[in-house]
Amino acid sequence: MAKDPKIYESVLKKGDLKIVAWSDTYATGIEMIDNQHKELVKLTNNLYRACLNGNESADTAFKEAITSMVEYVRIHFATEEKLLELINYPDCLIHKKQHEVMRLNILEAVEDYGKGVKFVPNNFARTLKEWIFSHIAVHDKAFAIYIHDQKKKGLL
Repeated sequence: MAKDPKIYESVLKKGDLKIVAWSDTYATGIEMIDNQHKELVKLTNNLYRACLNGNESADTAFKEAITSMVEYVRIHFATEEKLLELINYPDCLIHKKQHEVMRLNILEAVEDYGKGVKFVPNNFARTLKEWIFSHIAVHDKAFAIYIHDQKKKGLL
């Protein structure tokens, strides 16, 4: 079935189309961390909508997304890693390694984009989506449960 571009256009103008939606599934219960995660979801959806709008829009959004992601990664990962160290989280090193893999993915996307590799913005939007579904919903949730349990035991 052929897609009517006018339908896409009206949906995109409303900003309804999302690759990922924030859900309490992702919430850690730590306000600062959750707010940073919500920003990542917003950034991911902006890039996704731009990719659907076409090349020029995707290029602009990708440049903005990459700039934001570099800043996001710097601040957010440092925040999480400091928190995990402070609470002596047993999987702290594993969590840091996962962050490092994401940092490398971002650098690779920037490098590929600079070389003119096609579909970098689209692929990067999918990478962000997968990061949200896997890392945030699983691994960040795990340290939130650890914090809750430690508080319950009076250890934090």
